[in-house]
Amino acid sequence: MAVRFIPDGYQSVTPYLIVDDARAALAYYEEAFGAKELLRLDGPGGSVAHAEFQIGGSRVMLASEFPEMEALAPKSIGGTAVSLLVYTEDVDATFARAIAAGGTVLRAVADQFYGDRSGTLRDPFGHKWTLSTHIEEVAPDELKRRADSLFGEAAGASE
Repeated sequence: MAVRFIPDGYQSVTPYLIVDDARAALAYYEEAFGAKELLRLDGPGGSVAHAEFQIGGSRVMLASEFPEMEALAPKSIGGTAVSLLVYTEDVDATFARAIAAGGTVLRAVADQFYGDRSGTLRDPFGHKWTLSTHIEEVAPDELKRRADSLFGEAAGASE
């Protein structure tokens, strides 16, 4: 039997989060985003060597910090340069649930010029998540017009 180069259930790119408390993070993602834990390999001292969970149709990998492997959580490095975006059917309800579970609002949910209703939060482990519901199809020329109007002509979308 031939083996696929991407295993079933995975996409070409899979986010891999490092957190300071992997067990608590898995519980938060379940409560906040409805994540389903798929796999957990426990590590030494109560750590999680590797875990996988699914939000909607997307898998995410996760592990505890392992400084000796340069696997550091956002709290250890003073923040994160990465943000994850999750499309959800009801962004307002999902966002409220994520905040109630311990997230911090970075940008409140609002309709956006590009056709999404979205908001951004920081989870209790330092990762940034933008939650969105697509509410409008915006043609490329209209998107550019809206961006130019919002940001100024020079900052519009490139051709």
